Amino acid sequence: MPQIKITALDVARRAGVSQPTVSRVFTPGAKVSPSLIDKVKTAARELGYRPNTLARSLITGRSKTIGLVVAYLNNPFYPEALEKLSVSLNDRGYHIMVFIAANLAEEIDPVIDDLLDHQVDGIILASVSMSNELTDRLSDEGIPFVLFNRGQQNPKLAQVTAANFEGGHKAGRFLAAGGHKRIAHISGWQKSLNGRDRQAGFIAGLETFDQQPFKCIDSHYRREMAIDATHQLFSGDTVPDAIFVGNDHMAFAVIETLRCDLGLRVPDDVSVVGYDDVQMAAWKIYDLTTLRQPANRMVDATVDLLLAMIDGDSVSSLKIEIDSPLILRGSARIPDNWSKEGG
Repeated sequence: MPQIKITALDVARRAGVSQPTVSRVFTPGAKVSPSLIDKVKTAARELGYRPNTLARSLITGRSKTIGLVVAYLNNPFYPEALEKLSVSLNDRGYHIMVFIAANLAEEIDPVIDDLLDHQVDGIILASVSMSNELTDRLSDEGIPFVLFNRGQQNPKLAQVTAANFEGGHKAGRFLAAGGHKRIAHISGWQKSLNGRDRQAGFIAGLETFDQQPFKCIDSHYRREMAIDATHQLFSGDTVPDAIFVGNDHMAFAVIETLRCDLGLRVPDDVSVVGYDDVQMAAWKIYDLTTLRQPANRMVDATVDLLLAMIDGDSVSSLKIEIDSPLILRGSARIPDNWSKEGG
């Protein structure tokens, strides 16, 4: 026997309200009193009713779906940010559709095709390389998009990042103020603006103490490359006494390599500073001093910016940078009189 289809009218009759009231209850953002919401949703559960989001999208022209494209999830910052993005968008009545794409523009094109086929209302590109051709294509399609945690030089692109130059500057000053004289940098991908800005800030921070980096090695935000870079730094007669690492994912590998492979003490022999402040950074085994990427604030800014673009509202700025505070823990020597605000 075919299952009888339950309609909004059935729910309205059970709840003792009008059909438009049922529609408003299941429309994100609509103003309905809590008592009516409870009454309608109770009736819907009793009857087994589910709103037809596809039919609504045909009427409104909105799918209420946001596409999220990420390059990889090995870095623990992204699963944490993904969860926050999903919760924030769900609270605003949107669903999220996740696609994994390599950090190469030519491999992103098929993913964008899929996103367009699914008629998403907007796109969040997290840690994904963007070519001019790709951004032009998205603009031509009229699909609003925001770059999350991946800055670009083009001021016309909507983007939300940490204040990466300032974060690197804090790291450089912090390590130099701690008395370190041979400070190396295992950097993030230097073809990304984030990686370049963090490195440039770090170098500028050292210059305030009349220092230059011991060495900078591009490790592409990759754990395996950070391990190789650590061995390389400690293969000569003169070795670093501190390392600023471009993200926590690599910093964990650096600390493990220093302790387990090279028999060095952190921070007694080598201080280590990371960037992100993922949950693992506070684990006692790492106790990582790091620059905090303020994921909650970055997510809120990204969602607000994207939904404003979807709604056609004016925005005050397409480029948003959010300060990264330095979180002091036990992996690096703390300079005398160093305040939590940065010295």
